[in-house]
Amino acid sequence: MKGGGAGDKAGRGGVGVGGGRIPQPLRLDSQRFRLLSIVVGCSVICLVFLLSSRPDATAFDTMSPKASLVAARRPVAVKTLRTSSAAAAARGFGGDFHVDVRPQHHDEQTAGDKTITEWVRDTVIVEESSEAEPEETEPGRDASATAAASSNSDDHPAAPGTEKAVHDAAAITVQPAAGTTTSTAPDNRPEEKTGVATGTGGGGQSKVQQQPARQRQDEEPARQSGGDHHHQQPLCDFSDFRSDICDIAGDVRLDANVSSFVVVVDPASASGQQEEEEHKVRPYPRKGDETCMGRITEITVRATRGAAGAPRCTRTHAAPAVVFSIGGYTGNIFHDFSDVLVPLYNTVRRYGGDVQLVMANSASWWLVKYDRLLRELSRHAPLDLAGAGAAREVHCFRHAVVSLRAHKELIIERDRSLDGLATPDFTRFLRRALGLPRDAPTRLVVGGGDGTGRKKPRLLIISRHRTRLLLNLDAVVRAAEEVGFEAIVNESDVANDIAQVGGLINSCDAMVGVHGAGLTNMMFLPPGAALVQIVPWGGLQWMARADYGDPAEAMGLKYIQYEIGVDESTLKDKFPSGHKIFTNPTELHKKGFMFIRQTLMDGQDITVDVARFREVLLQVLNNLAQ
Repeated sequence: MKGGGAGDKAGRGGVGVGGGRIPQPLRLDSQRFRLLSIVVGCSVICLVFLLSSRPDATAFDTMSPKASLVAARRPVAVKTLRTSSAAAAARGFGGDFHVDVRPQHHDEQTAGDKTITEWVRDTVIVEESSEAEPEETEPGRDASATAAASSNSDDHPAAPGTEKAVHDAAAITVQPAAGTTTSTAPDNRPEEKTGVATGTGGGGQSKVQQQPARQRQDEEPARQSGGDHHHQQPLCDFSDFRSDICDIAGDVRLDANVSSFVVVVDPASASGQQEEEEHKVRPYPRKGDETCMGRITEITVRATRGAAGAPRCTRTHAAPAVVFSIGGYTGNIFHDFSDVLVPLYNTVRRYGGDVQLVMANSASWWLVKYDRLLRELSRHAPLDLAGAGAAREVHCFRHAVVSLRAHKELIIERDRSLDGLATPDFTRFLRRALGLPRDAPTRLVVGGGDGTGRKKPRLLIISRHRTRLLLNLDAVVRAAEEVGFEAIVNESDVANDIAQVGGLINSCDAMVGVHGAGLTNMMFLPPGAALVQIVPWGGLQWMARADYGDPAEAMGLKYIQYEIGVDESTLKDKFPSGHKIFTNPTELHKKGFMFIRQTLMDGQDITVDVARFREVLLQVLNNLAQ
C-alpha cells in the first residue's frame, strides 16, 4: 500500500534522480491562476455594475458624460443644480439635478454679490441625476462662467460674462400671465417683466420674484427657440413710466369698429403657449395722469389662435402701422410736441416715411396745423381710427406699434432710442421739414455787424396775455435794445401757422420768456442760440429745469435761468410777509399740482428787476460774441 502510494505520488509529482523529490511548479501555477481569475472576475463585475448605474454613459464614447448629455438635449440648455443635504432631505431629493432652461435673454448683473439674473419665459424643468457631474472649466475661467456658456445653445448665445445661479429647486414653472410686459431699453437690450427663479443660499428655499425689465421690441418675427417650442414675444411693454407700448408682428388685424388689434397666431407653431393674451392700452404718453388718460381712446391688443377668431381684412397694408392719440392735452404747443411730435419722430423715423399713421381722437385743426411735419414723417395719408370704425373697416398689417416711445419732456435720449436718435436730430428734422434756413445764430464781430448786413442780434421776447404776465414788458424791451439787441415781441397762438411761427423764431438769436408753453418755440432757434427762462416765485426751479432747461441744453442752446425774488412777484400783494409761501414754498407743494398751478403759476404776475435782468441780457450778448 505504501509502495503504491509512493508510486502514485511519484507518478503525479515526479521523482528525482536517485529517488529524491523535485519541486512541483504545476501546483503553484494553478494557485496563482485561480487568484488572478478571481481578481479579473471581480473587476468585470464592478465594471458592469458601474456601467449599469450610469445609463447616460457608454463604454466607448469619447465625450464626457456631461458633454454627451448636453449634445443629446440640444437646443435646450442643461445646467446642474447642487443642493445641500439638508435642502435635499427637506424635499425628498438627493444628489444633483439637471435643469433644462429654454433661454430667452440674459441681463441684469447685480453689483456687490456679482450675481447675474437670467430672464426666462418658458417652463423650467428639473430632473434628478444619480450622481454629481463636475463642471469643466477653462484655465482662467471660473465654473459659474462656464455654466453660463454651456446653458445656451448655438442659436441663443449668452452675452459675455452672463451666468445663471439656481439653487435648491425641484420643479419651477415660469409662464407669462396677462399683463406680462416688456419694454424698450435705451441700450436696445431686451428685458421683460416675468418670473425669475433665484436661490436663497443657506435656507435652501427657492422663490420666484417679479421684477421689471426692459424689452426691445424687434420688428422681425419671433424666432424658434429649438425643437417644437415656438419663441413667443410678449405683446406689450408696461414698464415705462410715460407710456405703455405694444410692438406686434405677424398677421395683425385692426378691427377699427372696436379699436382692437388682433394678432393671429398659427396653432401649429404656438404649441405650449397661451391660447389668448389680451391687453388694454391708451396710446398717449401721460399714463400717470388719470385726468388726461381718461380722454384717450382705449386700444385692445390680443393674440388669438387661428384666423377663425379674427376679423376679415377689408384692406391690407404693406407699410407698418404706428398708432397714437392726439387727444389728451394737445392744443397746447408744449404738449403737441412733448406728448406727440417728439415721441412720434422717435418711433417712426426708422421707417423712412413708409409707415401708416393711425390716429385716435383725431382733430382736423391739429392735422392742418402740423400737416407739413406729418407729411415728412409718412408718405401715406393718416388713418382716422374713428372714421375707419364708422365705416366698419378692418385694416391688416404685418407689423404694428401701438403708442409712442417717449423719453423726457421734449427730449429724445440717444441711449434709449432704438435707432440712436437724439434731440438735435429732431430739431434738424424740424428745420428741414419747415424750410427754416438758419443752423447757427448771429456771430458778433468786434467793431461791426455779423458780415450779413445785420448790425444787431435779434432777441425775441415771448409775451403772455392771460397768466404769468410780464408786467414791465416795455422796460425789458428798452433794456434789451440798450445793451445791443434788436428786440421783437410775439406770442405764439394755437391758430398760428407752424411754418410762419418757426420762420420768425429761426430768424432770432435769443429768446426770453416767463415759464410756460410759449418757450416750446425754442426748438425753432438755430443751434447755439440762447434761451432765458424767467422762473416765477414758489420753488418752481425743478419744474422749469425739467420742462425747458434740460431740453434747451439737449437742443444745443445756451440756457440761462432767471429766478425772480419775492419783490418781483405779485404774490407779495396777496399774502402776508411771514406766510409760508415766502418762507418755505416747497412745503406747500404737498398740496398737489392743482395748488401749484392755481396759486404759484397762474396766480402771480411778474415785474422783473430791470437792473438785475440787464446783466442777464449782457451775458447773452457776450455768448454770441464768443
